[in-house]
Amino acid sequence: MAPYAPTDGISKLAIDQSKHFTEALKEALKSSADQQRVAAEKVSELVAGDANLNLGVVSQELRNALEGNDADSKVVAAYVVDDLMQKHAERVEAYLVPLLSVFLDLLADKKPAVRPVAQETALTIISSANKNSTIRILPILFAGLDRSKKWQTKKGSLDLVAELSKVAPYQVGRCLPDIIPQVTDCMWDTRKEVKVAAKDTMTKVCNVVGNMDIEPFIPALVSCLANPTEVPECTHKLASTTFVKTVEAPALAIMEPLLKRALAEGKTAVKRQAAVIIDNMCKLMDDPAEAQLFIPKLLPGLKKVIETQADPECREVATRAHETLFVAGGSMEVSEDELKVDYDNINKVVVESIAANAAAVKANIDSFTVDYVTGICYFLVVSRNFSVATFEKQISAYFKAFMKPEDLKPLSNEIRDRCFKENKSIFIEDVDCDEGIPDLCNCEFSLAYGGMILLNNARLRLKRGHRYGLCGPNGCGKSTLMRAISNGQLEGFPSRDELKTVFVEHNLQASEAELSVVDFILVDEDLKNTPRQKVQDTLASVGFTPEMQAQAVGTLSGGWKMKLELARAMLQKADILLLDEPTNHLDVKNVAWLENYLTSLPNVTSIMVSHDSNFLDTVCTNIIHYETRKLKIYKGNLSKFVEQKPEAVGQREVYVPGAWFPC
Repeated sequence: MAPYAPTDGISKLAIDQSKHFTEALKEALKSSADQQRVAAEKVSELVAGDANLNLGVVSQELRNALEGNDADSKVVAAYVVDDLMQKHAERVEAYLVPLLSVFLDLLADKKPAVRPVAQETALTIISSANKNSTIRILPILFAGLDRSKKWQTKKGSLDLVAELSKVAPYQVGRCLPDIIPQVTDCMWDTRKEVKVAAKDTMTKVCNVVGNMDIEPFIPALVSCLANPTEVPECTHKLASTTFVKTVEAPALAIMEPLLKRALAEGKTAVKRQAAVIIDNMCKLMDDPAEAQLFIPKLLPGLKKVIETQADPECREVATRAHETLFVAGGSMEVSEDELKVDYDNINKVVVESIAANAAAVKANIDSFTVDYVTGICYFLVVSRNFSVATFEKQISAYFKAFMKPEDLKPLSNEIRDRCFKENKSIFIEDVDCDEGIPDLCNCEFSLAYGGMILLNNARLRLKRGHRYGLCGPNGCGKSTLMRAISNGQLEGFPSRDELKTVFVEHNLQASEAELSVVDFILVDEDLKNTPRQKVQDTLASVGFTPEMQAQAVGTLSGGWKMKLELARAMLQKADILLLDEPTNHLDVKNVAWLENYLTSLPNVTSIMVSHDSNFLDTVCTNIIHYETRKLKIYKGNLSKFVEQKPEAVGQREVYVPGAWFPC
């Protein structure tokens, strides 16, 4: 990936309209040494106070000063960038972050006065820029590590990578597969200062993984990268470790170089220990998509051990590790190219989405901003974060300078939807794949209850008109999930204003028992202004006679209470019905009525938890199954699900149609 450095065809009109800035900067560049920072701050204030100023011109004029021959001009221009990034980062970062490459070269400037100012400004850029732009800042820093660069630039670039690990640890963790090879090369540099900085940087970036099982071994892992002779000893230590923490991609990324070398070692014992480590770690991976990232890197080494190793025990351990990694990756093998997110494709999505949006076309968004937003979207896709709210927040922060607030959401949604659609290969897809049916939601979230993590970065994708049976072991959090949806506690799940979700439950309060059936509905906060006749008509549609509508709610049977709750949901115009054990207290006749009712709603989606397997067989179009703190959706009813995943039943009771299923 090329370093982030957009080019922008700045018009003569824009240059003419920015002459007041150009003149102000020229005056500031002439300042005496003791007035340079004050002069720079005045220029910064001018930029911040002029909403019509073309920031592309600002960027270019500052670049000209920084790349010129005059040391004082470089210092003043650096002070301007530093002040703008400290005080107005969101407005200017798309235009000033590309200047980071210039500051890296200035770290080795001939004039000593320039170097510390360049270092200070580079640190400000790193710490002030949007964290999600890290994935596009890193190539700039990697370019600073090139062998053709002076040692001061190399060391400074390494220091900035280390700083990134402090200010954007999550983003750095996701980029570790790219960072580790770059920093490793510098550990062999001929210059001592660079080697020391490389080791320090490697230690800091490895510490972002946050895995307590691995953290004690980070010094040994870092040392191994510089000294391959230490691989056997480090492998031996790790093979005797009991891993208990969930393993995510960053943790496996720092282990990968060691494991690849260990699998290629001449000693059988080292190969066996590497296989043991892979087996142990992959058992703790929750996300198949993350495990898939390492299948192309580790599976070939394991296959070679299985095919060439004479020791039967070593082959057995390698076979077991191979199977564990394969299963952790969703029992499928995908090439590295298929898993790779193409930056150019994301850029195309952003550019084409803008071109198809009349308001965006009229806004004339410049290429600096388009490139910067593309970089942010690129990271969101790489990290598989397709939250509607996140895309809207990140994109709107930069496009709001060009577009009206009401025009931002449609554009961000279009970019997000296309990013998801064109990068689905980075997911291990659900068995359910009805692409022609509209999504009601497609969100990613985590869910905890007390101190227990029930779901970790789980994806929930619901289709309009589908009926989902929610299945999993007792205590896995099925009811907690439905309650969280009902209470609006899931990040990225559409709000109640966008998507009406109703929890259908037997929740009659003592104070409501004496109310008539009609009045019970009318006291609902969402329905208090509903015409009485409309309530009566809706109740009649589910079987309530006029006499029953006047009856006290407390006298109703379980079946009629269920019908009452469903009538209330109808009046609320529910898009999604949440049903927790809906057949409890219902006789056979009312269960049949409920089945017929739910299957007669073509535009209403249902999620239900039930131990009645016959009910789930009759009603469900899909099964949502809890799998290693994720949600996987299977197409078909409960019987079809059992055919596809018989082990889900084998853990509990043998499934018999019509029997009770421990979901």
